[in-house]
Amino acid sequence: MDVDRSVRRLPIEPDEVAPDGAEVRLLARTENASMAHFRVHPGQVTHAVMHRSIDEIWYVTTGEGEIWMSNTGAVAPHQVALRPGLSLAIPQGTAFQCKNAGRVDLDIIAVQVPPWPGDDEAGIVDSIFDAD
Repeated sequence: MDVDRSVRRLPIEPDEVAPDGAEVRLLARTENASMAHFRVHPGQVTHAVMHRSIDEIWYVTTGEGEIWMSNTGAVAPHQVALRPGLSLAIPQGTAFQCKNAGRVDLDIIAVQVPPWPGDDEAGIVDSIFDAD
């Protein structure tokens, strides 16, 4: 495993923009999992997406917001308040969209299993939040 991928500090600038529109800062990665930091700016509403082949587990570090999630089989559509200290799982095939309802950046650390395969992993789906 390349040391550059297995040990990484949180970058100041984003490495890329996620398919949903959130800023992405890449963190450590192995053959079996990856980790990233996502940032949603105040007032920002992400595009609704659904992962095709990965599970994602989030941990909110700063900010306040909401996430809408819908999984066609397991769980009825629901909304969860995002606050620091909250952890939540987004299983493969779950549509989700979030918005920053606060005045500071909404920062989330996420683990992807298996590792993030590329931008075609997240397909755009119908929105639930209005982009006010």
